[in-house]
Amino acid sequence: MAILSKDEAQAIMKKVLGFAKADETEVGLGGQQSGNIRYARNAVSTAGEVSNLNLSVSSSFGKRTGNATINEFDDASLEKVVRRAEELARLAPENPEYMPLLGPSNFAESIGFIPSTAAMTPDTRAEMVAKSLKVSKDNKLESAGFLQNSAGFRAMANSKGLFAYNKSTDVSFSVTVRNQEGTGSGYVDHSFNDVGKLDTLALTKIAANKATSSAGAKAIEPGRYTVILEPLAASDMLGGIIRGFEQRTADEGRSFMSKKGGGTRLGEQLFDEKVNIISDPMNPELPGATWSGDGMPVEKTVWVENGVVKNLACSRFWAQKKGLKPLSGPGGGRFGGGGMIMAGGTASIEDMIKNTEKGILVTRFWYIRMVDQQTLVQTGLTRDGTFYIENGQIKFPVKNFRFNESPIIMLNNVEELGKPVRSGSSILPPMKIRDFTFTSLSDAI
Repeated sequence: MAILSKDEAQAIMKKVLGFAKADETEVGLGGQQSGNIRYARNAVSTAGEVSNLNLSVSSSFGKRTGNATINEFDDASLEKVVRRAEELARLAPENPEYMPLLGPSNFAESIGFIPSTAAMTPDTRAEMVAKSLKVSKDNKLESAGFLQNSAGFRAMANSKGLFAYNKSTDVSFSVTVRNQEGTGSGYVDHSFNDVGKLDTLALTKIAANKATSSAGAKAIEPGRYTVILEPLAASDMLGGIIRGFEQRTADEGRSFMSKKGGGTRLGEQLFDEKVNIISDPMNPELPGATWSGDGMPVEKTVWVENGVVKNLACSRFWAQKKGLKPLSGPGGGRFGGGGMIMAGGTASIEDMIKNTEKGILVTRFWYIRMVDQQTLVQTGLTRDGTFYIENGQIKFPVKNFRFNESPIIMLNNVEELGKPVRSGSSILPPMKIRDFTFTSLSDAI
């Protein structure tokens, strides 16, 4: 019962709304089925499946709102959760930012559901992991990984006549491969909606090659270096930047989009002209929700064009307060869906290495922490394969670095962008960045 069709979801929600006595009522319904398999030291350690289905009710009397949730779906339980939400609403204080519910709207059909991914079984997962384990065993390496697939839906209906429904699938795979001496490490991490695009054998070979080639790392002096960031490393640095394109936090002086003395940096050239960022729920490689949690459509949006910030997400309340147009934002949450999509070029990582006189190749970053919210300066460490480049060739592995860098500065120091690929919830190119700041060395592998 975890994955309901549009008609099944709508029938339940209509029944719930039929019990409602509040001024306004909103119903949310969502379900998911997922399965996973985990392995370590070249052996499967755990496997499992999860199925859940939940319904939430938000009832409002004037500006007073109460919320209740339930996972039972007989008529008595459905009426009970409505009564509970209404009871809580009468006790709640008024919400000064309450916005009336929206009426019906036309939402695009989501494209994120792939039947073959939804049909994955424990045997499917075991076969995919067996291919990964064969690589490490054949090469006398040790691997630890995690494979998970999910299928789910999300629906919303309200007493004004709005109804919205999306369903999606996802499969993710990550593996760390190390040599038996523990002196070399490699890592890959990929996600897709379509399981047909996931090749655990090929990905594990990449991690195994990193594990072998990163052994015997040399120490070099920290400092400012030209770096080539693989898409995973770029995603680690830029994962939160798109959430900063938000009108309210900019207006209130709480983000990198805030201007000193008041106002926002909307319309300014904030990045190198090579930087172009959009979100698009209909992108086939990174499909997302076509409606936001407050009932607005989510559409393709340009956030940065040739380095210039073109749009800021704006909630209905803040738009009304400031006389602006509301705009659903990326990154999920109540005000939007979808992920960050950054344009690039056609160069491969190998091409970028050949064009580098001196630099550092970074597989990924980890243990990233924010240093300054307004400049987005972050600190963290390289991991799982860091290499020194000289005269267009990888010369030797280097010990890991701690870095202190802002993605805002980073995107002003772009020398070259490669071919974009999906990395987690983003599509990003490999990036060649000048003057990236490494502050110290780390003995971690």
